Amino acid sequence: MPTVTLPQGTIEYREEGSGPPVVFVHGFLVDETLWSPVVERLRADARCILPTWPLGAHRTPLRPDAEVTPLAVAGMVAGFLEALDLRDVTLVGNDSGGAISQLVAVHHPERIGRLVLTDCDAFDNFPPKLFRGLITLGRAPRLLRGALAPLRFEAPRRLPFAFGWLTKRKVPREVTDRWVLPALRDRDVLRDAAKLLVGLGRDPHVLLDATPRLAEFDKPALLVWAPEDRFFPIEHARRLAAILPQGRVEEVPDAYTFVSWDQPDRVAGLIRDFVREPQAVTAG
Repeated sequence: MPTVTLPQGTIEYREEGSGPPVVFVHGFLVDETLWSPVVERLRADARCILPTWPLGAHRTPLRPDAEVTPLAVAGMVAGFLEALDLRDVTLVGNDSGGAISQLVAVHHPERIGRLVLTDCDAFDNFPPKLFRGLITLGRAPRLLRGALAPLRFEAPRRLPFAFGWLTKRKVPREVTDRWVLPALRDRDVLRDAAKLLVGLGRDPHVLLDATPRLAEFDKPALLVWAPEDRFFPIEHARRLAAILPQGRVEEVPDAYTFVSWDQPDRVAGLIRDFVREPQAVTAG
């Protein structure tokens, strides 16, 4: 797997297809395979670049002194794009990766041509209430590891506090193994995950504070959202679309948060059509 070396450490990624660059941002405790079903359908029409971000399912730990906060990870996304000299990128985010994508659009918009937010944290819903206890556990990595330990087994992964309310369809065990085992097997990966939680605890309004500045992102923006989502209400998608000057919402029925697994045909089709659309000329 190719890598990019940033000041904070090494980012692994895979690349499939050719065409306009589409870079994907997954969320906490998953890796780039979150997007695999979509990329299988999209790679004929786009250059799909899938990094594994240091959010708890990465296999190469960051440097011990690396800062790992939502803003810092947004900076890593920007650094990754710069390292590969990617321009006019379609940035696609989901779950907490959607929050990070919003921070990239606000603080590092230079290389972003289009923004796709699938069901994700927004406003003050970062993280959703069910997962806020993890922030406290982040201060004690051993306790965090203990909380994650049941996920060694397949059955607990279908519970609401794991992936049960994130996807309607069962994700294969070999995939969820990739999501949960790195933090349980590597104390340095666990350290990185804990740092992210601590950083969010110290600055809980980081996303809410940035949200008004999405009005400055006058580029195409697509909100791909499941009305049945149990964590991220579709009303948030509509509110985000109202803030983004070129924002619009497309609904994904019969799905939860991980729309890429529940409805990959629909999601890939929406991204494909969105990338093909001509951009409006904006003033300035």
